[in-house]
Amino acid sequence: MRQSRRGQVDPFIVMDVMEAARKAEAKGRHIIHMEVGQPSTPAPEGARRALAAALDRPLGYTVALGLPELRQGIAALYQRWYGIDLDPARVVVTPGSSGAFILAFSALFDAGDRVALGEPGYPSYRQILRAMSLTPVGIQTRVDDRYQPRPQDLPADAQGLILASPGNPSGTVLRREELAGLTAKAAELGMNVISDEIYHGLDYGAGFHSALEVTDDVFVINSFSKYFSMTGWRVGWMVVPEDMIRTVERIAQNMFICPPHASQVAALAALDCVDEAEANLAVYAENRRLMLERLPRIGFDRIAPPEGAFYIYADVSELTGNSLNFAAEILEKAGVAVTPGLDFDPHRGAQTLRFSYAASTAEIAEGLDRLAAFMAAR
Repeated sequence: MRQSRRGQVDPFIVMDVMEAARKAEAKGRHIIHMEVGQPSTPAPEGARRALAAALDRPLGYTVALGLPELRQGIAALYQRWYGIDLDPARVVVTPGSSGAFILAFSALFDAGDRVALGEPGYPSYRQILRAMSLTPVGIQTRVDDRYQPRPQDLPADAQGLILASPGNPSGTVLRREELAGLTAKAAELGMNVISDEIYHGLDYGAGFHSALEVTDDVFVINSFSKYFSMTGWRVGWMVVPEDMIRTVERIAQNMFICPPHASQVAALAALDCVDEAEANLAVYAENRRLMLERLPRIGFDRIAPPEGAFYIYADVSELTGNSLNFAAEILEKAGVAVTPGLDFDPHRGAQTLRFSYAASTAEIAEGLDRLAAFMAAR
């Protein structure tokens, strides 16, 4: 059967690492998971109770843009987090943040358009763009800039720009004035801006700002996957300018019909489970402390400052020139799954690794012990 050229995207390497770890576990090994950006905690108890209570009534199609009460709840979250008075009509509930990116790219760009993004960055940006016949344009960021792009780095020939704060894999955060400078320069160049904010809430003191604080001319994407520990529920959202609501709605009707009703019910209840989410954040903070204390002593001492999310991004160029093989060696010999930087940076990623600290503190501590033994014997 003939295959499309646009379908020939690169693999999502972290998923390949997960599969290799699963095979090792199927053989009886205990693997420490530092590869995947997934909370080890379940969905909030209130979310699970709300869904259980809803199972006796029909769970069918909702309106394409999501349950009105969930959209109102998300708008209230913007008031709570950022002091923004957001019209719930601008909130679009989506099948995960991935569904939001597909909707945003469909609404904003035509085949052949060029979309700029910082490198290192989330790999699926590039692959979704390519699958939609769009061209990703990498911006090589610098550790001195916390792996975030600068206004002067934006290409003049691109039609779009993706920002991410906190970034994946770096965990670094854009300050309010940096968001203002980047969005202003993008507007000057005629670029549509998409701001990925799915790690908001996972903050260790640097603070976090939404692009909506500096402009309404932006698509902002978020998700219940990270702060609310609901990765497998596949429910996210985006905030769009008022004049884009109907365009996005028409695309959503045809592409997805609606987000999963069951997940929306749970997500609405999760918005009130702040104490549980903050307790999870305290675990990540302790994990982060352990990682920052021990990784440099183990031999991973060239890292980006992790201000948010739950990642450590390390330059391992003094240890290897092939992060894919190095990660495989760590998995085989130490029983610790980590992600090769090639997922995030096609140019420099052969010399970097990403460590996730979203697991339990006990697992993180054991993983660090294993990494120390591995490096000592290497």
